[in-house]
Amino acid sequence: MSYFDAASSAPLHPVARQALLAALDEGWADPSRLYREGRRARLLLDAAREAAAEAVGCRPDELVFTSSGTQAVHAGIAGAVAGRRRVGRHLIVSAVEHSSVLHSAELFDVTEVPVRRTGAVSPQAYVDALRPDTALACLQSANHEVGTVQPVGAVAEVCREAGVPLLVDAAQSLGWGPVEGPWSLLTGSAHKWGGPSGVGLLAVRKGVRFSPQGPADERESGRAAGFENLPAIVAAAASLRAVRAEAAQEAVRLRELTERIRARVPQLVADVEVVGDPERRLPGIVTFSCLYVDGETLLHELDREGFSVSSGSSCTSSTLTPSHVLKAMGVLSEGNVRVSLPFGAVSEEVDRFLEVLPGAVARVREKLGAPAPAVVVGEDALVVDALGKRCPIPVIELAKVIGDVPVGGTVRVLSDDEAARLDIPAWCEMREQEYVGEEPADQGSAYVVRRVS
Repeated sequence: MSYFDAASSAPLHPVARQALLAALDEGWADPSRLYREGRRARLLLDAAREAAAEAVGCRPDELVFTSSGTQAVHAGIAGAVAGRRRVGRHLIVSAVEHSSVLHSAELFDVTEVPVRRTGAVSPQAYVDALRPDTALACLQSANHEVGTVQPVGAVAEVCREAGVPLLVDAAQSLGWGPVEGPWSLLTGSAHKWGGPSGVGLLAVRKGVRFSPQGPADERESGRAAGFENLPAIVAAAASLRAVRAEAAQEAVRLRELTERIRARVPQLVADVEVVGDPERRLPGIVTFSCLYVDGETLLHELDREGFSVSSGSSCTSSTLTPSHVLKAMGVLSEGNVRVSLPFGAVSEEVDRFLEVLPGAVARVREKLGAPAPAVVVGEDALVVDALGKRCPIPVIELAKVIGDVPVGGTVRVLSDDEAARLDIPAWCEMREQEYVGEEPADQGSAYVVRRVS
């Protein structure tokens, strides 16, 4: 089985396993106690904090360990906003932030900064979003779905000039290197870099106004309540140091493998869009979307072929809604596949993936062959009734009939599937047809497409 979903959770690094087992024997006592076992545990905790702080690029007394990356984000946002409560409760976030950031932001007055089609923000957009009552800005270091690296340094400078702290969610990138720029707060998650799950980190630089929320606790500077999971913390810090030592060499190798996927997939499979920034991106992530394919079904096909990949597809049994990242980028959401290679992934596994992918996509497209669409014909227009049909069926039916109207003629696709609002314009851009716009209909919406070729 080839595990290609490291962006969700990386396999446990061998160094993390060794450190975890050693710390289970040596670090079980309460590090706040003064007797021998407690002092030993405190030494382990202090060493782990120093190692993690060195990797992050902050002082040891600026960093605390939390129970997860999500908890670090929640505590960081809540504490930073509370510390600047006299300024206001306005937050700035990018539209492609991790859900932990977006869920926290829902508690405040929030402005979402849009992104380009590559998934990157513009620093000027943060300038435009700043207000007198802005308490905090948030920006991920790199996107978790498409791998695009954000201009954190430039945004941090903009925020510093305005006197607004910037919180950086560095979960995806921290294993590859420190985050540049004058950021104010930073969060990370150990299972993203090969550490054990259940360990996050929160760094708050000196001078940043911060007021921990929730009941007071004496541990971790009052910023993370509860008894420290010391063995996991030791393993997390050890693995972060280990992957950093390997990062430069591994980045070169994984970039070559992902470039191979980016180049070969459009050659091997028709009607594919590779998404994300082609240059400014993390080494191991490549994401593409296939027209006329249900992402969840494709994942099952690839799983049967021995590949574990993930999807931000709009068509999943759990949500039936588009990925907020792909939606913000304005790219195709159907048939989305994210390949995120772990440290140590080999060339032979990538080559075999490229061998089996075309057949897997073909089988899914055959299974999803659209029923004959209900078509109403006008002089130079078609109306396709796709009401009650989920993606990618409305797009499949559009593709089948676009050639039945003359150049300049239109097709109106009636659909009540939320994903059609994203996927039909994306299809038009891929197939060089004109998307006229969305119109109200008795049920759902009518998406109007003009044939131009």
